[in-house]
Amino acid sequence: MIGRGGSVISGKITGTRSIGAPHRMTVSSAAYGSDNMVTMAPCTPLLPVILLLVLLGPASQETINPALVDLTNRNADFGTRMYRAIASRTDDNIFLSPFTLSTGLLVLLSATSGSTQEQLFQGLTLTGLDHQSLPDLFRTLRNVVLRRDAANLQQGAAIFPGENFQLSTAFQDLVQNKFGVKAQKLSYTLPRESEDAINGWAQEQTEGKIQELVPTLDPQTQLLLASVASYQTRFNPPFNSSVTLDERFFVDKYHVVMVPMMFRADKYFLAYDRSVKVGVLKLPMADGAAMLVVLPDEDVDITAVEDEVTSENIQAWIRQLKKTKLEVQLPRFTLESSYSLKDTLQTLHITQVFEDDADISNMGGAKGTKLTQVYHKSVISVDEATDDGIQGRDAAFATPPPRLTINRPFIFIIFQQTTGSLLFMGRVTNPLKN
Repeated sequence: MIGRGGSVISGKITGTRSIGAPHRMTVSSAAYGSDNMVTMAPCTPLLPVILLLVLLGPASQETINPALVDLTNRNADFGTRMYRAIASRTDDNIFLSPFTLSTGLLVLLSATSGSTQEQLFQGLTLTGLDHQSLPDLFRTLRNVVLRRDAANLQQGAAIFPGENFQLSTAFQDLVQNKFGVKAQKLSYTLPRESEDAINGWAQEQTEGKIQELVPTLDPQTQLLLASVASYQTRFNPPFNSSVTLDERFFVDKYHVVMVPMMFRADKYFLAYDRSVKVGVLKLPMADGAAMLVVLPDEDVDITAVEDEVTSENIQAWIRQLKKTKLEVQLPRFTLESSYSLKDTLQTLHITQVFEDDADISNMGGAKGTKLTQVYHKSVISVDEATDDGIQGRDAAFATPPPRLTINRPFIFIIFQQTTGSLLFMGRVTNPLKN
């Protein structure tokens, strides 16, 4: 069932709506039993991935290289594993960019050799892929995912070895041309200068939206991997800020906060997973991406749902989406999340690259250097913003449709519809906290 203000309950749909005073309605069981019926059976084995790409959206009608599909699925598997690992360590809001993080880790993969590289292949779920062709394959994927006209997405990754490391020109050219990643030596014996250099790089990559990536650095640092991302939603159709109202958001059983709740009536894609007990709403973006909002039932703890956030389940949810008339209320929120991921990566069995016997010689230097830390920071603004500044208008329906109100902790997933690549994943437990 979909929950308070958006529950699948028996119910008459009542109420009238005027500007500034949205009426109270719910997604009723009748809506799920009509022509707009949206049900979801327990997740089944994956359909062929090509079929998935057809279902993702109009842009996905292009022919996609099967090798790109395979890489996309593997990246998604790693991204969801990383999300679950981070989620298990905190009850707070979460936000990360699996695609940007994977970009940096693929560069690290290219820097390693021997057993260090083999363990990275396994940890990143890339075992079986040809190492030699991987950079070209990723460059093709990156060119599809990172559209030049998508000004609302800024991202970047970089690798920073110490100043005494022999960084080869061939490696620098490889990571720049294939991955769009910067390789730059830093003098970690001067921590403040290194901090300024990395933070300045983060500011440049995100057009100032991320001001600080690393607070303090250890002078004994040998090698750092960094990735940053910034995203501004551009919903299509957009929400109308003139009807945004403060409404209750149930943080937990004991805490309620008032949050700006955006509103729009339109035809949306909706699904329900009875096995996980979540509703899934798709919100398309103007840049070719889409957001999946995953809302647990009222009596379901979000941590139980997060155990089921796998790449297979996400694809199953997408396959089950069906269009229905709906009024949607979604909180306006901004998240900024920063992570030091060494410990988290080690729980995913990526350990040797951090140890004294790490082999990172493909960067050009001798053995003996190990990775010190992996930094990741991402920010997102979810609001009524549009590219042209024109406010969205509600679709006109003869009878007011059911309403889905996202008014308790939820998970959101932003994916690029042409390839299905996971761009961002997050959890909102309190929309008022960054």
